[in-house]
Amino acid sequence: MMNLFVYTSLEEDLKAYLQKELPATVQPFFKDELSGTQLEEAFHAAEIIMGNPPVDWFKQMPPRLAFWQLESAGFEKYQNLNMDAPVANMGDFYAQPCAETMVGGILAFYRKIPLLVRSQDKKEWLGNKIRLSLDLLGHKKVIVLGAGAIGQAIKQMLLGFECQVKLTARRNPTADILSFEELLTALPETDLVINTLPGGLDKYVSAQFIQAMQPGSLYASVGRGSTTDEEALVNALQTGKLVGAVLDVTEQEPLPETSSLWEMENVILTQHTGGGYMAESEGKVKKLLLNLHRFLNKEEIQSRINLAQGY
Repeated sequence: MMNLFVYTSLEEDLKAYLQKELPATVQPFFKDELSGTQLEEAFHAAEIIMGNPPVDWFKQMPPRLAFWQLESAGFEKYQNLNMDAPVANMGDFYAQPCAETMVGGILAFYRKIPLLVRSQDKKEWLGNKIRLSLDLLGHKKVIVLGAGAIGQAIKQMLLGFECQVKLTARRNPTADILSFEELLTALPETDLVINTLPGGLDKYVSAQFIQAMQPGSLYASVGRGSTTDEEALVNALQTGKLVGAVLDVTEQEPLPETSSLWEMENVILTQHTGGGYMAESEGKVKKLLLNLHRFLNKEEIQSRINLAQGY
C-alpha cells in the first residue's frame, strides 16, 4: 500500500471522487482531516504528495517519497530542495484563465467599466460625459514579458484584436525580444506591457524599466508580485507617467489596507484570482490521477519539472 498525502484543500465530493478513482494500492490522507502529530506523521510517511506544503516541512524529507504533484504552475520557493523523486507542476493548466483575466481587466480599463459600475452604484448617468475618453484595445502595440504558456495564451487572444504583440524571453526561440537592452529600446513605442514572469526575477520591472515606458501606456501583471518594483509603479501611476495598471498580483498578499493601490481609480486589482475558475479543484485532482497512473505504469510524467534548474 502506498501513502498519498493530500495537502490540497478539496471539497467532500472531490475527496470522494479521488478515493473512487485511486488505485486500490494507494491510500489517501487528507491534510484538513488531520491535526498535530497526525499531520506530521502523514507527511513524513508519504510516498506520493499532492499540493504545495510549506517549504520548511522539507527540512526533513519524507524518506519514501516517490512522486510529488504540485497544485501550481510556479515552484520557485522549492527551487533549493534537493530530491530524487520526480516532481510535476500544473503545466499550462492556468494559462487560459490567467490570459482571460488579463485581457478582461485591460478591456475593462480601456472601456472604463469600473467607473461605470461605481456610477451605477450611485445611480449616476455618465453617458456622453465619458464617451470621448474611452479607449480601444484593438491595434495596440503590446509587449508580453515571458513567452511561457500564459504569455502565449495572451498573445493568441490579443491577435484577435489585431494587436501587434511581441514576447520576451532569455532563451525561448519563440520570443521576439531576447535581451533587456533590446526591451528598453522597444518600450517607448509600446502602448501596453503585460507581465507574466515567474518568480526569481526580483523587481525586473524596475524604476529604469518604467521610466523607459511610453508616457500614458498601461501596465498589467499576472506574473509574480516580486517581479515588479511596486514603489516605482505607484509613483508612475501617481505622476501620470502611466495611465493605469491592471494587477492580479502584488508584492504582499493580501494587499495591506495601507497600500495606496486600493484607492487609485486608475488601478484594477483582481486579487490573485487570475488562475481561478469553477473547475479548478477538479482539474487538480484529474492532473494527479493522470500523472499517478503514468508514474505507476513507468510512463513519462506530464509537466515534469526540474526544481534545481527552475523549469
